[in-house]
Amino acid sequence: MHELIKKRRSPLAFSSQMIEQDQLDIIFEAGIWAASCFNEQPWRFIYATKDNEAEYNNILDCIVPGNQEWAQKAPILMITVAKTNFTQFDDPNVHAWHDVGMAMGNMSIQAISMDIYIHQMGGFISEKAIENLNIPDGYEPVAAVAMGYLGDPHELSDALRDRALSERTRKPFEELIFKDKWPE
Repeated sequence: MHELIKKRRSPLAFSSQMIEQDQLDIIFEAGIWAASCFNEQPWRFIYATKDNEAEYNNILDCIVPGNQEWAQKAPILMITVAKTNFTQFDDPNVHAWHDVGMAMGNMSIQAISMDIYIHQMGGFISEKAIENLNIPDGYEPVAAVAMGYLGDPHELSDALRDRALSERTRKPFEELIFKDKWPE
């Protein structure tokens, strides 16, 4: 397995060090090159940098309090968005969320190759994102994202520090991968 895949993680401790715009552009470019159904490219990314306080707080306000506690340290916050219908024939694109995930997968691996970390979270309020960020009809928020360089987990609260320092685990292969058919 590639070392970048092994290195990828979703940290809770972020450094305040800002990501340079050219580095951020490379990460977004990696997302743009993801595969998508009918090459629809249904992903949209709304991001704010910590040095633009009002815009940053607009996104932070969409994140649930338990995630705000650690996410507010990240220099970049983002909401990923899916275009819900195909452009070509205006039918629902049931693969849009999958495709947004593909783009985020590309971005995560590109970011980790630059020692930048991405933490995606479902703990956000979709309706608030739509309102705060002016997301139009036909688009749905998918996830909130914190992005930045690693910080010191010892600066986190006790509960978060324990989570941040715990060993990464994955379910067993045989629980997730089935050959030929679903097991009985």
